[in-house]
Amino acid sequence: MDLRHLRYFVAVAEERHFGRAAERLHMAQPPLSQQIRQLEAELGVELLHRTTRRVDLTEAGRAYLERARAILADVDEAAHHARLVASGSVGHLAIGCVGSATYSLLPALSRRLTEELPGVDFSFRGEMLAPDQVEALRTGAIDVALLRPVAADPSLTVRTLRRDRLVVAVPVDHPLARRKRLRAADLAGTDLIVHSDRRSVMYDVVLGLLRDAGVEPHIRHEVGETSTLVTLVAGGLGVAVVPEPVTALALDGVAYRPLVGADARVELAVAHRADRSEPHLERTVGIIRAAF
Repeated sequence: MDLRHLRYFVAVAEERHFGRAAERLHMAQPPLSQQIRQLEAELGVELLHRTTRRVDLTEAGRAYLERARAILADVDEAAHHARLVASGSVGHLAIGCVGSATYSLLPALSRRLTEELPGVDFSFRGEMLAPDQVEALRTGAIDVALLRPVAADPSLTVRTLRRDRLVVAVPVDHPLARRKRLRAADLAGTDLIVHSDRRSVMYDVVLGLLRDAGVEPHIRHEVGETSTLVTLVAGGLGVAVVPEPVTALALDGVAYRPLVGADARVELAVAHRADRSEPHLERTVGIIRAAF
């Protein structure tokens, strides 16, 4: 028995006529009749009661028709689902975001992804430091990361999306807020607020900029989240060098000033494990790259 037997039987049972069923199946009537008899022989029961004018279902035939329809529907659904998987239209993906991208990019990006891939179940984790994202990619806690690139890692595929300008977040009543733009040298002697525990890519970027300008950093506070960093600036506890997308956090008490200089930019990249190539992941990465 194979699926053809089931499809042939359902056609005959629904048409109640071998000739019409053969036309529906685009085949000759004699082979169809032979296939139905083979099916009945394999089952050991009579499914159809044949007369010269019509075909009727036996009691066993009615029961078999119900199950045959369900089986064929399941097979068709399985095929449809397999095609969706192969095309990257279904699946589940967790996306991690660095803090500066969480507020400015994630709202529009999440909307675009769900519109273009409605069959993919997306979840998002914001305010993740790059080392935490790398570890989460390795363990499978997240599938895709929007991050500031860390040291080269052959286990990851990393593609640069853009280079964000750096700005200085300053309290609105701070003397530096009176200037239209700032240089790294202007931050000499100023209390700084930076990301904590030196695991943030921005920690090294900021300290490198200052030291290249001959400024000895005066770090007053180290924090874990970008939103907390900007909140402390609003509270007048110091200034912070941040990527320009952070300006989406328009808190009262904070002013943003461009940081000028040849190296006053930081890369934003999309990353995933190099051994991952599922269609829905590749389509998601493609949509993210196209958005930039």
